[in-house]
Amino acid sequence: MEEEKKAVSERKKSCTNCGAELKYKPGTTEITCEYCGHHETIINDQNGFQELELKPYLEEMGSQSHSEEIMMLHCKNCGANQHIEENYKSLHCVYCTMPLIIEDAYKEDWILPGAVLPFQFDQKKSHQIFSKWVKGLWFAPNNLKKAALDPQNTKGLYLPYWTFDAQLYANYTGQRGDYYYVSVPYTTTVNGKSVTRTRQERRTRWSPASGNVSGFVDDTLIKASHQNKNPVPRKISNWNLDALSPFNTNFLAGFVTEKYTIPLKDGHLSSTKEAERIATSWARRDIGGDTQRVHHIDMSLSEETFKHILLPVYISAYRFSSKKYNFFINGQTGAISGSRPYSFWKIFFFVLFILIIIAIIVWFAEK
Repeated sequence: MEEEKKAVSERKKSCTNCGAELKYKPGTTEITCEYCGHHETIINDQNGFQELELKPYLEEMGSQSHSEEIMMLHCKNCGANQHIEENYKSLHCVYCTMPLIIEDAYKEDWILPGAVLPFQFDQKKSHQIFSKWVKGLWFAPNNLKKAALDPQNTKGLYLPYWTFDAQLYANYTGQRGDYYYVSVPYTTTVNGKSVTRTRQERRTRWSPASGNVSGFVDDTLIKASHQNKNPVPRKISNWNLDALSPFNTNFLAGFVTEKYTIPLKDGHLSSTKEAERIATSWARRDIGGDTQRVHHIDMSLSEETFKHILLPVYISAYRFSSKKYNFFINGQTGAISGSRPYSFWKIFFFVLFILIIIAIIVWFAEK
């Protein structure tokens, strides 16, 4: 039964009209055929997301429940592990563009994603976002705006993340600080004479504080893959997780999926540190006053659950003057960030112009 489940999950969806492979159409709940236009609706699981109990997975991978084998391609250049939901004849790594050898594909176990955030726009739209970004760059070489970027080099990539939920309880000790102001005399010179005046200075009155805080920590988001080369910038790493859909392999059709390389155990350690930060923030709010000090906090987590989720990003590289530059686009929001070239002469003449303006101002000031 388990083998049958794995086989079904890996089977590609073919068009009932022409036999071509169906691919997910971004921004919809459909898979479509690019050749004859046939489309089918993706039926979401009515039960919603399934939060997995954390403890069994940390101890023994949940006896391999909610896991399966997938075909993986490993990039020997940058180390990225990529899963493909379609039959590529040739493929390049989405991170470093190095060729991947299809014959080197291998099977590997992974914890099934519990949810996916589907792409909201297609590859063509991502190219338009890139072109607009290039046109708005300051100090960019003039020829950059004319540089050709083949949209086919832009790949949609699902990034793996862990999310953790837990009930948090913490005892704390610290201090509450309340501001007050005192008048402090000082001496200044006015018209050659010493004059004593006063000014208000802020002081802090500290008092001991202790107590406890508790609450539910929902969807702590932890990156689940190492990106040693060309890491995804923080600037685009903001997704609306309220738009998550229950996992369905049809959402992956036509896109690359990166397998997690940060184990669940390490992800949990990172989420625990984030929970400690949240607990400290709650303690400060509980202490009140104008400022706070938290000397010690004793935190415990219970009812811990987790999900493996996939989040969308477009990733590509372009070449200019024999150098390669990477850029990334959030597949949900359209936020873009990337490396770019600068024009030495534009910067040189801009600095020269500023220096001339300063020199003119100084010259008039001295006259």
